[in-house]
Amino acid sequence: MPAVLQQVMDALDVETFLVCSCEDEGRKLIMELMKDIGFKDIDVVFIEFMGPGVRVRARAYLHRAGDRYGWLLGEGGETEHEFSK
Repeated sequence: MPAVLQQVMDALDVETFLVCSCEDEGRKLIMELMKDIGFKDIDVVFIEFMGPGVRVRARAYLHRAGDRYGWLLGEGGETEHEFSK
């Protein structure tokens, strides 16, 4: 995971408009896009078919509850932030 992504507290949202023929196709396309970018834990949090395609927002979870948070740990895996002690 790139260093900057380790600073993301929980998730990253991607919103776009995809040209497609129906909502199901749009859902498949956004999931494929997010996986191509390298994300594995993905939810579609908003999708609306309108005209030539869908307005869609996908959320890639980088950290779920109980994970080892990159933003909480220092380079050696030690707790770095005062609020985490």
